[in-house]
Amino acid sequence: MRTLTDVDFLGKSVILRCDLNVPLDGNLITDDGRIKASIPTIQYLLDAGAKITILAHLGRPKNGYEEIYSLAPVANRLSELLNEPVELAKDLRDLSTSSSKVHRIQMLENIRFFSQETSKDEHERLIFAKQLAEFGELYVGDGFGAVHRKHASVYELPKLLPNAAGILISAEVEVLKKLTVNPVRPYAVVLGGAKVSDKIGVISNLIEKVDLLAIGGGMVFTFIRALGHEIGKSMVDLDLIENVKVLIKRAEELNVKLLLPIDVVVAPMFSKDAPATVVAVNKIPADQMGLDIGPESANAYALALQDCETVFWNGPMGVFEFPAFANGTKTVAQALSEISGFCVVGGGDSAAAIRTMGFSDQQFGYISTGGGASLEYLEGKPLPGLIALES
Repeated sequence: MRTLTDVDFLGKSVILRCDLNVPLDGNLITDDGRIKASIPTIQYLLDAGAKITILAHLGRPKNGYEEIYSLAPVANRLSELLNEPVELAKDLRDLSTSSSKVHRIQMLENIRFFSQETSKDEHERLIFAKQLAEFGELYVGDGFGAVHRKHASVYELPKLLPNAAGILISAEVEVLKKLTVNPVRPYAVVLGGAKVSDKIGVISNLIEKVDLLAIGGGMVFTFIRALGHEIGKSMVDLDLIENVKVLIKRAEELNVKLLLPIDVVVAPMFSKDAPATVVAVNKIPADQMGLDIGPESANAYALALQDCETVFWNGPMGVFEFPAFANGTKTVAQALSEISGFCVVGGGDSAAAIRTMGFSDQQFGYISTGGGASLEYLEGKPLPGLIALES
């Protein structure tokens, strides 16, 4: 892939694809990590004398413009961080193609407001990409969180213009190579989150490469059920029980240390105010649901991770948004912030969790911006957005 240093941007109009898909509470951005991660590339382009048109998405709107998915709060925050006006265009007609426009940065409203962006019809996506290409002489791809999507602004558009990878994508790929090409050992992967179905592919691929695999979050209850234990009202992927049994057996065959909880925190309902109880993993009451790994398990995970030289963590250990069910995630985060090895925190939920709990990004080796993209890379899948930048 070409990088920014391979291109002369002086006086050029650049289309920049960013990942600015941040969590919002109304109009309030609750975690601006992805916006901050885009700043180095934007600043580089400005310093190099470019005019920038930013394309980005937010959430998954279904019917054109929806105010709750507007990029207006993002444009405002970006303007604050850059100390530079960011002009938000509601439609392609509102974008400027003039190199003499007043502002150096313009941003198109949520690219997913345009149905052609995510169309399954390649021809429809290509037509839209050609319309977008009119607003730039060069394309820079820096939205790593979207490179696993075959969308018009990610896949078709970079093929129509001279292109380069931004600082963020270059850094993400370099980090992921450290996790896949001769990682320094012991190598551990910590996976949490809601569903096994979201992670089954990456588990199957990584189990052949890691020394330790620690499982938490809602997905752990499918593993617990596969071991023959009752899980009460806990979430479970029943269709994947047999697949999980195969993974457990494969871990034994490969001598991979598979960490599963010995205790869990349960409650009668999914609620911030639900009474929390710690029980042994084989004694989950029928009327309770698991919402976090237990304290003994969290401490065991932390102990096992302390000597690892390479760690990839994707997904919280429990419902970290609720204080009563945040201990597992906090204990693992604390342990990973203290290891001497290289730790990659991957995925929006994991990054949001550490920031919510008061950790700084600098306490970890690298904070990835791309949850799904990182997982698919580690799963060994080709990523359309990277393929386009390599063409």
